[in-house]
Amino acid sequence: MLTLAAPVSAEFTIRQSRFIAHAGPVACQSDTLVFFERVADLAASHNCWAWKLDQNYRFNDDGEPASTAGKPILSAIEGKQLDHVMVVVTRHFGGIKLGAGGLIRAYSGSAAKCLDQGEIIEVHPVSQCVIEAGFEWTGPVHAALEQCEAHKETEEFTDMGIRLRIEVRDDRLRRLQKLLRDSTRGTANCLKV
Repeated sequence: MLTLAAPVSAEFTIRQSRFIAHAGPVACQSDTLVFFERVADLAASHNCWAWKLDQNYRFNDDGEPASTAGKPILSAIEGKQLDHVMVVVTRHFGGIKLGAGGLIRAYSGSAAKCLDQGEIIEVHPVSQCVIEAGFEWTGPVHAALEQCEAHKETEEFTDMGIRLRIEVRDDRLRRLQKLLRDSTRGTANCLKV
């Protein structure tokens, strides 16, 4: 998934109205509220926003005519193929009405130009897992972890064998489970937590 590495902002003047766009990465829905509260200007005419988190998304026109602000901001996010991102565009009205088409262009353009200024990174979703295996399988378990580039967080020894807490990319989890099953004759357990 592509997302922003860090928050970014940009400012534009369109027919005497000032548009200030803020974009940033968000990990969950509660982060969107925190981001909004941090960047919104309550003295402004409008604070329109959109966010996308996996299949979930929301947008708000904040008093602008329906679908002329929030939806175009969301379109800018989707147009850049970004995820886990929120954009807030604040408008200080300059006295000249832009009309529906002008508003759509102003909000989508401000959001897109702001996103263009940010550093886009690729992030891979990960899972936390617990692996349990007998002592005799310690070598094959560690080899499987290395092959799948899994990160070992903790390792402890119990009466039954070893117990590891790991982090592995979601797209490598099935391969890890298959390697563990094959190399330990089906005796190792790898469960998501």
